[in-house]
Amino acid sequence: MGESTGHKMKSRSKKPDTLLAHAGRDPARNFGVVNPPVYHASTIIHQTVADLEKAQKNRYGIDQVVYGRYGTPTTFALEQAVAALEGGSRAIAFCSGAAACYAAILAFVKAGDHVLVTDSVYGPVRGFCNGFLARFGVETTFYNPTIGEGIGAAIRDNTRVIYLESPGSLTFEIQDTRAIARLAKTRGIKTVFDNTWAAPLYCKPLALGCDVEVIAGTKYIVGHSDAMMGLAVANEENFLKVREAATLMGNHAAPDDCYLALRGLRTAGVRLKQHQAAALELAQWLTKRREVERVLHPALSNDPGHHLWKRDFTGASGLFSFVLKPGVQKRAIDILLDGLELFGMGFSWGGFESLLVPVYPEHLRTAVPWQDGPVLRVHAGLEDVDDLIADLDAGFKRLTAAL
Repeated sequence: MGESTGHKMKSRSKKPDTLLAHAGRDPARNFGVVNPPVYHASTIIHQTVADLEKAQKNRYGIDQVVYGRYGTPTTFALEQAVAALEGGSRAIAFCSGAAACYAAILAFVKAGDHVLVTDSVYGPVRGFCNGFLARFGVETTFYNPTIGEGIGAAIRDNTRVIYLESPGSLTFEIQDTRAIARLAKTRGIKTVFDNTWAAPLYCKPLALGCDVEVIAGTKYIVGHSDAMMGLAVANEENFLKVREAATLMGNHAAPDDCYLALRGLRTAGVRLKQHQAAALELAQWLTKRREVERVLHPALSNDPGHHLWKRDFTGASGLFSFVLKPGVQKRAIDILLDGLELFGMGFSWGGFESLLVPVYPEHLRTAVPWQDGPVLRVHAGLEDVDDLIADLDAGFKRLTAAL
């Protein structure tokens, strides 16, 4: 694929929609084929001993095909396209978003170290910290996601990583990323930012001061609920550490999944505009429902984190939550959900289909106990928003009748 971001592209300053269409492609090197082909490979044959030794020495180099686990041209095309969106940093493709999250932490810790993790973190990362890391002598403290500069009080001499997720994917608190990253740098601490919600078109964590960005490409990059994918983006220094951690754990992304992620990436810009518009219309409609206590969406002007969202983000995706009035029984919620026609019930999000699932932050929080009513999480898909509203309206009628 070469070191360019795409065919005939001389500048890395192109706008995001242009990068989405062109980055990571090089038809001239692929017989004129528009989309990078799928290269399946394990063994790579080198013609001379010198070539073999050069490949081994430069195994993490851009476009260096050494062995299938290190990546094929299909892998490199995806990595280069995502890196171009972040302004020329380097990216690593993983078999899942979770794998990217774990490698980004493991790259910087050892036994006896301490990590700080937002209390609103993605559930599997919490489990990884409390289980896997704890078994190997790495201690985790979960912090209030709205703490901002106050995180300084939680930093220890052995703190090596601060892990952010903004907004949190259940309760959608926005963090003061700039303040946390600035403080971390003064203490020599690495910051890892889960940027899955922003996809990564609507937020640039590295520009905000973070060291590593992780993305569950399974969501909006793939966009069609048919492939698992994770990505990590970093500058050269931090990239090498994460790349080494990924290699040691045997993590790599399958070429077919990279192809699907590349195909999804090309339309991510237009899809996200519709996801965003539908989610905002649904969120505003929900604020007027008597069954709803409050809506958790940082792009709403009355959201507690709206000022930080407006400062650090250029848009919103299709994922948000809402809190029902206290006292609504599970039986009534089940009746609402079981009768939905358009909203599916399933894990993950970011696909073309709308989802609505109950979530339970009260079972996860440790730094800030969750004391509000029942929470339902919405992913606004690409259906007509009037049809989605009608489906929800019918669901609320079933809920009210069951109270």
